[in-house]
Amino acid sequence: MVAIVGFVDEKKGDIYNSAAVMRNKKITYIYHKIHLPNYGVFDEKRYFKPGADNKLIKIKDLFFSVNICEDIWADGRERMAERVLKKADFLVNVSASPYHIGKIEERKRIIGTKAKRFGIPIVYCNLVGGQDELVFDGRSALFGKDGSIIVEAKAFEEDLLIFDLGAGKKAKRAMPRVNPVSREEEIYSALVLGAKDYALKNNFSKVALGLSGGIDSALVACIAKDGLGRGNVLALSMPSRYSSVETQKDASLIAGNLGIKFREIPINNIFSSYLDTLNLHFKGVGPNITEENIQARIRGNILMAFSNKFGYLVFNTGNKSETSAGYCTLYGDMAGGFSVIKDVPKRLVYELAEYRNKKEGKDIIPKSVLKRAPTAELRPNQKDQDTLPPYDFLDRVIGLYVEQNKGFSDIIKEVGHKDIVKKVLNMIDSSEYKRRQAPPGVKITPMAFGKDRRMPITNKFTPS
Repeated sequence: MVAIVGFVDEKKGDIYNSAAVMRNKKITYIYHKIHLPNYGVFDEKRYFKPGADNKLIKIKDLFFSVNICEDIWADGRERMAERVLKKADFLVNVSASPYHIGKIEERKRIIGTKAKRFGIPIVYCNLVGGQDELVFDGRSALFGKDGSIIVEAKAFEEDLLIFDLGAGKKAKRAMPRVNPVSREEEIYSALVLGAKDYALKNNFSKVALGLSGGIDSALVACIAKDGLGRGNVLALSMPSRYSSVETQKDASLIAGNLGIKFREIPINNIFSSYLDTLNLHFKGVGPNITEENIQARIRGNILMAFSNKFGYLVFNTGNKSETSAGYCTLYGDMAGGFSVIKDVPKRLVYELAEYRNKKEGKDIIPKSVLKRAPTAELRPNQKDQDTLPPYDFLDRVIGLYVEQNKGFSDIIKEVGHKDIVKKVLNMIDSSEYKRRQAPPGVKITPMAFGKDRRMPITNKFTPS
């Protein structure tokens, strides 16, 4: 029996990202990762020393080699490895490759190209599960020497593949290829796995969330139910004097459709008490965003009270469009232990909600929620577009600025509307202090806030 086990190897005061080849309960070879990524979410150069060699390992009449994650992605720096790999019958790549939209197809292209280049099958073994912001999608696979996938494990769940590589660099088909999933299913599965594993791996068996009757909290409620089970999800509706009858009705309907626990706790009396307490001190100053934020913070306090009293992990329901522009309240609607959709732009929220309904075969999320103009309902007749540009435009600018690292002038060339773009970029930059205090959440885009995009809070730069 041969096993390949990843571990951290310490040697003469240096530590290496390593894989041990074990045979008959003994370590026969230790491979040290050569290419250490230091971009995006990766910080390996900070901790590890790079390895320097690769070798062939013989088992019976087969020769194989091992490498780790980035080593298979690196290009133009692998002449030494190539000399070894061209003599091997197959290569085993041990990976912890985090998911983002487009990553799976990119990975298939890279590994397929390497298999064809070396002329050997590649056994790709990828981690599956959630860790903080990251989700590892699994999809371990056997690539034939022509670069095609012979067999592929399931995505976003643990799976076992058994296949016969044979001899003479031949790989025989062992089972049908897994059918590809749609873009929406892929993203939704990543969110469910990330949310579930964050809760369970941090010893939370149940979660609570504020269910407003809006699209964001509706989607998070679906994800929570699918990840943790209906009996482990509590939805709190906390209407104020500005909450419409329609949104209150939809909140109750969504909870009923999902079969999750539901409670309604009106906040109007608490809000009135706040206003009475502050009235003398606010005299002569008309209502403004202060009163709106007080309502959001009352709701955050109630959610955290349930967390403390009953042991719920609070799922935050803010999306990427809102947190990018700072359209959120510190210690209010930003409260929570985990922010499930913090890297999901608003338009994608709608796409995922429609996917979830289609998957169910009925409207778990009512059509009224999908059609209603987004609103925080913190003042009379409020709409998100009173403060923000239309979400289609906002999400496009966020994509260009945050995810593609485009500058102001390049963004103007693509979308026009110089004054609006300048306003959006200023909102994004000036809201960094809020995001720094936000809970972690699932990364699904190539450039998420947090570990990916590291910007200083304090700077005097403004787009011009």
